[in-house]
Amino acid sequence: MDLLLALTYYRPHVSGLTIYVERLAKALARRGHRVTVLTSRYHRSLAPEEMVDGVRVVRVPVAFRFGKWVFMPGFTATAIREIQNHQMVNIHLPQAEGGLLASLAKAYGKPSVLTYHCDLKMPEVWYGPLVDKVVYWDNILAATLADNIVAYTKDFADHSPLLSRYMDKVTVILPPVVIPEPTEEGKSEILTRARVDGKRKVCFAARFAAEKGADYLIKAIEHIIPHVPNAHLLFAGEYENVLGETIYQDLQPLIRKYKDYITFLGVISPEKMSDFFSICDLLVVASINSTESFGLVQVEAMLNGTPVVATNLPGVRQPVQMTGMGEIVPIKDGKALAEAIVKVLRNRDAYIRPKEEIRGTFSLNKTVQAYENLFARHLEEIK
Repeated sequence: MDLLLALTYYRPHVSGLTIYVERLAKALARRGHRVTVLTSRYHRSLAPEEMVDGVRVVRVPVAFRFGKWVFMPGFTATAIREIQNHQMVNIHLPQAEGGLLASLAKAYGKPSVLTYHCDLKMPEVWYGPLVDKVVYWDNILAATLADNIVAYTKDFADHSPLLSRYMDKVTVILPPVVIPEPTEEGKSEILTRARVDGKRKVCFAARFAAEKGADYLIKAIEHIIPHVPNAHLLFAGEYENVLGETIYQDLQPLIRKYKDYITFLGVISPEKMSDFFSICDLLVVASINSTESFGLVQVEAMLNGTPVVATNLPGVRQPVQMTGMGEIVPIKDGKALAEAIVKVLRNRDAYIRPKEEIRGTFSLNKTVQAYENLFARHLEEIK
């Protein structure tokens, strides 16, 4: 099959969405499909077009950026060319170009499948509500025109303002999980960087963004330390100069207050994330809204024997509910978060499940096969 995957940001940008698409694209290419990723050239250092791990990446120049949104004057012409040259279009939402892509696919008689990663919610800036509404209605157009919509879980789809309107089109496919085995050398390297020997390591793996709830985890420290005095927070992920975010700068007074209990490791390469998860005593997913629909890092941590404390959001609560490997807490509640962290740290062994059991539920091959079957079905329908 000739497959076109479209999203606003692709690697080297790091987010759950970009990692998902990268894994899917590479796996499809390895199975012999011709795969192109259509995305933005959000930084001038990026090549306009290149082959990366068997995947052709086409980046459209960006005239200017407005928060996380990018304006690409040449996008329509490039999209027309690429849609004409491919059999199937897989549009990854949310993105401002979703409606345009679905309209063009329909116009050129190409089936389109949306993958709906999460609802959009801009940071609390003056233009945020306007952007949210524009993208929402654009994505409504995309969902109306698309042949099918992939959701991570039925739980999230049932509660999503957009997906719940199109349940007759929704196909649930668990996200692709790829995690290598940890190495002693890699674990030692991270421990040396972190300087946390003898500490109980409470870990966080995400961009330092407002919707990820990092501030609530930091606020939980005062409730954790009286019960677990050697607890230490390890943050893995981009934290300075995150696109469209100011939360790291805003939280500086709090970060300075608890500096003895916090270490920022920065971005850790995907091939070393197992090393990180395997040194953690637990992982926290403190997300506060539906911009998080699952949290791939939860499954990656579980596959390394690390339990999870996650917030009670549709979709996000699913990995813990499916495996029993953690606790679920209310959103935006630092005290409840602390109580769950203390509970897991004190009874950690009770939350561990066999790795084979987790792998049996979350499998890259199952995910890719489900996509192949879905694409093939829609291609057969237009013959």
